[in-house]
Amino acid sequence: MDRADVTTEEVLKRDIPWETYMSAKLITETHLQLLRRYDKKSASQRAALLDEDGPAFVRVFMNILSDVSKEETVEYVLALIDEMLAANLKQARLFHDNSLSSEDTYQPFLRWLREGNLFIQDKSSKILTLIVSAHPKVQDGLVPNGESSHSKSKISKTDMVLNGLLDWLCSQLKTPSHPNRSVPMAINCLAILLREPWVRVSFIQSDGVKLIIPLISPASSQQSIQLLYETCLCIWLLSYYDAAVDYLATTRVLPRLVEVVKGSTKEKVVRVIMLTLLNLLPKAACGAQMIDLGLPQIVQSLKAQAWSDEDLLGALNQLEDGLKEHIKTLSSFDKYKQEVLQGHLDWYPMHKDPGFWRENITNFEENDFQILRVLITILDTSSDPTALSVACYDLSQFIQYHPAGRIMVSDLKAKDRVMKLMNHENAEVTRHALLCIQRLFLGAKYASLLQS
Repeated sequence: MDRADVTTEEVLKRDIPWETYMSAKLITETHLQLLRRYDKKSASQRAALLDEDGPAFVRVFMNILSDVSKEETVEYVLALIDEMLAANLKQARLFHDNSLSSEDTYQPFLRWLREGNLFIQDKSSKILTLIVSAHPKVQDGLVPNGESSHSKSKISKTDMVLNGLLDWLCSQLKTPSHPNRSVPMAINCLAILLREPWVRVSFIQSDGVKLIIPLISPASSQQSIQLLYETCLCIWLLSYYDAAVDYLATTRVLPRLVEVVKGSTKEKVVRVIMLTLLNLLPKAACGAQMIDLGLPQIVQSLKAQAWSDEDLLGALNQLEDGLKEHIKTLSSFDKYKQEVLQGHLDWYPMHKDPGFWRENITNFEENDFQILRVLITILDTSSDPTALSVACYDLSQFIQYHPAGRIMVSDLKAKDRVMKLMNHENAEVTRHALLCIQRLFLGAKYASLLQS
């Protein structure tokens, strides 16, 4: 039976024959009395009952989920628990009450994750997520950055449950059981779970990060905007954990985040991305990539818009300052010189920074134009398309910014070498070789008219 469209309200309208379950010895008379007191009562009455003896009601719910297999009844009990937690999130602590130490308050939910329909999976994953997050060992005894001061033996049961839940959530991201509902359901749970530092450790170990990065893409519908926001929220939470940041630095997460923020007008999406980028900026590789992706200009553009969120405005200001400092650090001529002399050219920020060329162009005259000569040598010796592209680009920049640039490059016989690269099999090499030749022929007066 397809339960994809059933709602909590519809489920809670059912009349469950609790007496029949007592007759079948699936619940006790005590359970029946508790259910009669709780079922179909007002929110205030239920809250009072839970305050009076919450663990007793949790025990009843757990027994039904463990012993009853009728789908409609399981849905009903899960809906009751979901309603209970929605009314007061602190009720999740009831599942960890000392009086329930002999009960397994996790296993019924893990079971129904595997065996239930979509409604049951949705409720089970949501409830289990809240219960795990409310675990008292998680709330206390933590040291920063994902480490726990508790011994493994004390939290091994919770760890096992968490790993089971994470495995199921990752499986939904890999092969969704429902084409439209499963992925948002999994991301919603992860956005809650990853608030706990110890969960971030397990999520990295389960290799789950690679499953959420593809979900970072421009959104159109309200549903996809919410999914995008919660996915970015997961990345933001992970950005507080060093091991996760190290992993993120090796992925395409930054280009995806920048692409989204360039076209998004949803304030909460822009805010969480800005806060994430702010956390990633100190990582050298991330900072360099942000600058190469044009983030300084994007931040300036965003600052000109009318945002009302103070956290977003603060993040934009901090990010702008941080990027400026990063550009200064990355754009020193000594670092550029080291890169060229080693022959490992790459698209580091200083290459495309006009300020770098204006401020350092006279430094190219050191040691009889040593750097310029090495750049030209790279055209002959390197087989790396990126290195060849960067060398051509840098020569074109030298022609543009140095008063004698065109003459120097011509005298060092670079023209023939660059022209050979115009037939290179790599399109990027061809493009930058063509730009260099154009600037060489046009001269400095017109070189600035050409766009890189």
